Amino acid sequence: MTPSLDQRFADAMGAALGPDFPSDIGLAVSGGGDSMAMLTLAHNWTHRWGVRLWVVTVDHGLRPEAAAEAALVRDTCAELGWPHATLRWHWDGQGNLMDAARRGRLSLIGRWRGGLPAVLFAHTRDDVAETFLMRLARGSGVDGLSAMAPVREIRDVAPPAPLTEDECCGDRPPGIATEGFRVVRPCLDMGREELRHYLRVLKGRWVDDPSNEDPHYDRARVRKLLAELAPQGLGTETLAATAGRMSRAREALRARAVAAWHGCGREGVAGDLILERDAFAALEADTRMRLLAAALQYVSSAEYRPRAAQLEALLDRLDAGAGGTLHGAELRCDRAEIRIFREYAAVAGLRRAVTEGGLWDGRWRVSHPTPSGLEIRALGEDGWRQSAERRAGGPPHAVARALPAIWDGDRLVACDALGIGPGGTTRLCPGGIEGQSYPAFLLSH
Repeated sequence: MTPSLDQRFADAMGAALGPDFPSDIGLAVSGGGDSMAMLTLAHNWTHRWGVRLWVVTVDHGLRPEAAAEAALVRDTCAELGWPHATLRWHWDGQGNLMDAARRGRLSLIGRWRGGLPAVLFAHTRDDVAETFLMRLARGSGVDGLSAMAPVREIRDVAPPAPLTEDECCGDRPPGIATEGFRVVRPCLDMGREELRHYLRVLKGRWVDDPSNEDPHYDRARVRKLLAELAPQGLGTETLAATAGRMSRAREALRARAVAAWHGCGREGVAGDLILERDAFAALEADTRMRLLAAALQYVSSAEYRPRAAQLEALLDRLDAGAGGTLHGAELRCDRAEIRIFREYAAVAGLRRAVTEGGLWDGRWRVSHPTPSGLEIRALGEDGWRQSAERRAGGPPHAVARALPAIWDGDRLVACDALGIGPGGTTRLCPGGIEGQSYPAFLLSH
């Protein structure tokens, strides 16, 4: 007998956050059928576990109906007894609209959440299948075709800016924001129609977003295509199951890449990575691509890996003994080794007051005993020239230029990698995690 949606939701929550659940969690609820069903499931679940819900709706300002949809969520939360807030996002017209909206939504929620450790999102099995088809059309490999994870860690690279009154209307969770939170997707094994049936039985309300039927959007076109493919055996369940198998294959390939790394690579003294050319060249193509893609992400703190065609072109240059730049990283070859490090041009204009805290360049935590008036910026040529007494065994010039240094105006105050200053002023935190090694990063990317 198939477990009820309530039991499946409870099982998913236990796997993601249990057994010691936090006292408070957030829910991102748009007013659509998926998220309103998730709100109802979560509400019923809290009767057993005593967790307090904080609900948030993001109004992207793209449709006039969005305000009424946010009001529907607010009114439903009032009936259920949960606090609610509406966040307002404004597109600056730059880049891809849907990608910008997704990033903007996540940023606003991250700034709203206060001390909440987790926020639930209502992605479903249908979303997994649609994403699979969209990525298949782009020629994605195993990683791109893998199902989205039930839990995703979001790391803040800088202290979140407070929300303005224009950005937030409603209740805000208490507490001081930690440096990251979890996006939890407890409905990934549930179908869109299952969730709507659940709402219909309980007399729940929801709204249908007309953009879901707008052929201008990729997802809307794919959604229509899925309905046409289902009679041919390529329906939602089949594609979602395939995406799940791709996830298992991805884990195996990641493990293989880590084993290969231990045979051909090592971490440098300044957040750089070093590969033995002959051992790296002897690896199978997929493992080489995976090692290189993760290395570029690790060094540049990029959210996504570069495109396959760019990676393949870079590998060709490395095989020929040439270096290059890609994804904010630089690669240099000598007879025996390939060194991968941060590209100086990518950080040359990056400045921050020491007192601001957070991560510099997304991977360095920098501090100083007397921070007032001091600034963090790359060492650069000026800093290199001022480093008359450089520590033996320190990073070479090309690597050192992009490292964080502490400045008092034009005077270099500290650079740990070169033995300048009081020491202990910088700590490497790739991905926002202090002490994370490249192999650990490789396993999670």
